[in-house]
Amino acid sequence: MRAIAAEFQKVFTTRMWWLLAILMFVYVAALAGGLGAFFGWITDDPEAAAQAGTTTTGPVPSGADLGSLLFSFATSIGYVFPVLLGALAVTGEFRHQTLTPTFLATPHRSTVLGAKFVSQLVLGAAFGVVAFVGTVAAASGALAAWGIDAGLDSSDTWALIGRGILAMALWGAIGVGLGAVVPNQVAAIVIVIAFTQFLEPVLRFIAALSEPTAQIGRFLPGAASDALVGASFYTLAASAGGSGVDPLEWWQGGLVLAGIAVVLTVIGGATTWRRDVS
Repeated sequence: MRAIAAEFQKVFTTRMWWLLAILMFVYVAALAGGLGAFFGWITDDPEAAAQAGTTTTGPVPSGADLGSLLFSFATSIGYVFPVLLGALAVTGEFRHQTLTPTFLATPHRSTVLGAKFVSQLVLGAAFGVVAFVGTVAAASGALAAWGIDAGLDSSDTWALIGRGILAMALWGAIGVGLGAVVPNQVAAIVIVIAFTQFLEPVLRFIAALSEPTAQIGRFLPGAASDALVGASFYTLAASAGGSGVDPLEWWQGGLVLAGIAVVLTVIGGATTWRRDVS
């Protein structure tokens, strides 16, 4: 417990956590609110939208389905932030050479890594709460302006939000595992941004083109996260692509994310974490 408390203190004595939280909040709220207003306009006046040359790749969901889709921006877009925070919690120790006093204070290295894993689970969940506050407030406000019910009185909507917070917690733990495997801070940041913002979206798009590849694509981290949450623009686009492959069940998506977090952390603990610290 003292090791876990120390990890929280390390995070809260820096500016990085609240800077990332503010950036995430603004980012997901702007996307959810902006698209909420856009889809609200299309739903309210489809003829004017058609005259303006506005088209969509498929039918626009309405009501609670549209609300859930917009709320899911908290995870489908915002998940990169808890990953970064988790990776920085580990790589920062190497970069600033604070790992030596950390190991002197807590000689059992597995205890230190386990404390980082647990603390980032909690912080990832907290980031999830912040992200959903942003998307729910922005999207429901935008939809209400067009007279569309966002479905906040539905238990399914709140179940989606709860699963989304769990997904964000698991992403924070994945960040710890990545930082343990790749202790170089710059390299870890580049990997997170390149994979989440470019490589995986491209892989998911390519995988959706045929049924065999779509079966494999379901197990990509982002796809598993979307399956756990239960809504995402990525899965909507995949359905429009006509691959005919259903996403994983929500619990299967959660197990895939948890498995990735545990495997990465175990690999990092068995390799990088055991090396001499200078």
